[in-house]
Amino acid sequence: MEWTFLDTWIVVVGMLSAMSCALLGNYLVLRRMSMMGDAISHAVLPGLAIAFLISGSRESLPMLVGAILIGVLTTLFIQGIDKLSNLDRGASMGVVFTTLFALGLILIRQAADHVDLDPSCVLYGAIELTPLDTYAWGSWEIPRAAVTNAFMLLFNLAFVMVFFKELKITSFDPALADSMGINANLMHYLLMTLVAATTIAAFESVGSILVIAMLIVPGAAAHLLTDRLGVMIGTSLLIAALAAALGHISAITVPTWFGFRDTSTAGMMAMMAGVIFGGVMLTAPRHGLASRWINQFLLGQKIIRDDILGLLYRYQEMAPAGADPMAADEIREALKEDFSVGLAIKILLRQGLIQSLDKGYALTAAGLKTAGNLIRSHRLWETYLCEQKGYCAADVHFQAHQLEHFTDTELQQELIRATGDPRQDPHARKIPR
Repeated sequence: MEWTFLDTWIVVVGMLSAMSCALLGNYLVLRRMSMMGDAISHAVLPGLAIAFLISGSRESLPMLVGAILIGVLTTLFIQGIDKLSNLDRGASMGVVFTTLFALGLILIRQAADHVDLDPSCVLYGAIELTPLDTYAWGSWEIPRAAVTNAFMLLFNLAFVMVFFKELKITSFDPALADSMGINANLMHYLLMTLVAATTIAAFESVGSILVIAMLIVPGAAAHLLTDRLGVMIGTSLLIAALAAALGHISAITVPTWFGFRDTSTAGMMAMMAGVIFGGVMLTAPRHGLASRWINQFLLGQKIIRDDILGLLYRYQEMAPAGADPMAADEIREALKEDFSVGLAIKILLRQGLIQSLDKGYALTAAGLKTAGNLIRSHRLWETYLCEQKGYCAADVHFQAHQLEHFTDTELQQELIRATGDPRQDPHARKIPR
């Protein structure tokens, strides 16, 4: 791989585009309005085409004005359809952005005959060519796209910093914002206007279709990693920059593995954003699939261990003196589990809560104390459900069995106060002290 200053500028432009989009995209994700970003990024196309037809050039100011106007109109159209019809918000967005996008494609085809405009650039961008269109700043030649996206990033950053509290409150609870004197509708339209402007700033780099990946994916990935807004914003910026850098590197290296020269850098940047999101979705500490699977497995194992302790306690409570200990097969049959029981028995043996005897397993002194506390919670729940909630004594075992695994000392004390510290449960069985 031969790296030149052109590659450096391509990565810089991609990072600036991705970060400016991701900054606002966090609020679209939090407001559950990801499709609104998609709608605006597609719907600005007729605004661009009209600006091209009127001005006869691709100057930034006419493009920006046309995009902002169409972006605001898109928001008004969506809200109008949403209020005047029985359609949900998603359907309203779909109707508006597909219609406007189709109109934009028709106008773009017309504009292409009069303006130096490539329809494929509208859709996919031309980030590879951005280093060739430069500003002269002293002895430096800086790509116009880098300047435009840097300005947009700084402007968006200033907007977020100045209105951080207002954006936060209106994103989570618009009704509370209105009661505090914050105009939620005004903040909504300001945000949508900036989304439209940011889309145009990134237009030449990644096109109207791929901009949505940069607008939504970094924020969505960051949201899986943290629940704190400030950390989420910072994380999304890092993810956006990483996706842009890895995207260009992949675009010029991966195709060569298969005998091709290269591929679309903007497309690869969007794909790398998706790859990063997939990795986060699998590995995120709290919301990742792997962590949820692990937590569910560990919780299931804890419940099995509790069930074994409770089963051995009840067996010891009911069995006559001198009875054989409970065998592993009997435990499996009683709990209707196989592999999980074997693993749980090994853990309980290692924890010193049960002991292995000649013909089975029995509780140790520590196990008897732990199991007694578990049974105490179970029978207190049965008493509470019968006496306070009106359950029949024959119907409370299953509910109590579910609740016993999540009853800590504080909740157990609340049950004691609610039930009057009873000595027996509704089945006349002794409640362990």
